[in-house]
Amino acid sequence: METLTIKQLTEENIAEEHICCAISDKKSTEGYNAKKEWLKKQFKEGHVFKKLDVRGKVFIEYVPAEKGWVPIDAPNYMLINCFWVSGKYKNHGHGKALYQECLQDAKGMNGIVVVVANKKQPFMSEKKFFKKQGFELCDTAAPYFELWYKPFKKNASIPKFKDIAKKGVCDVKDGLSVYYTNACPFTEYYTHVELKRVAESKGIKLQITKLDTREKAQNHFVPHTIYNIFYNGKFVTQHILNEKYFDRFITPQ
Repeated sequence: METLTIKQLTEENIAEEHICCAISDKKSTEGYNAKKEWLKKQFKEGHVFKKLDVRGKVFIEYVPAEKGWVPIDAPNYMLINCFWVSGKYKNHGHGKALYQECLQDAKGMNGIVVVVANKKQPFMSEKKFFKKQGFELCDTAAPYFELWYKPFKKNASIPKFKDIAKKGVCDVKDGLSVYYTNACPFTEYYTHVELKRVAESKGIKLQITKLDTREKAQNHFVPHTIYNIFYNGKFVTQHILNEKYFDRFITPQ
């Protein structure tokens, strides 16, 4: 495959550039625009979005952990927020090249940290890639979340999940509850339209909560804050639900 350019999104070019996800999903236009607005604000906080200069899902997002929207304690670490190489762009070294961008930008910090799952999960980075890059497991949270890190300094502190994010339970004990941010362009439509419609058709009570500040996200009930579903107070999945997937994860009681 030909050598391709890595491009960084900025406040100046984001209006003209695509953000990889939901490129052709017209239903998610509102969420697509909401993510662009979210990114504009996060760029001021050190958030980085780099992508292959192609019309596809080949990108990485990272930010100093103190400014991340994840309930972890990882002082002076770089947090990989979202990392995706899809389709024909897999197995050509593009993921490694994007990771190297993060590695370069994290120089001088304590290291890099990432939230993964103990086995492959949808909408989450796979830990096998990070294991190959020398990352180590440093903490776990129910039911399957793992925190992996790559320290750059011998005496660097070991990152950990905040206690509130370890048990996989929320404060809404009755019915279905969904929490989401605009860090993903799919969340607006699939929460307020698709999930709401399916829950109503099945007679299941639904509460929607938008994590619209960093403080809320950093003190959330599970480590995956982009989108997560709880049923009767217990975490179920971070899979974005529609009618096709609803019954796979939700069994009315």
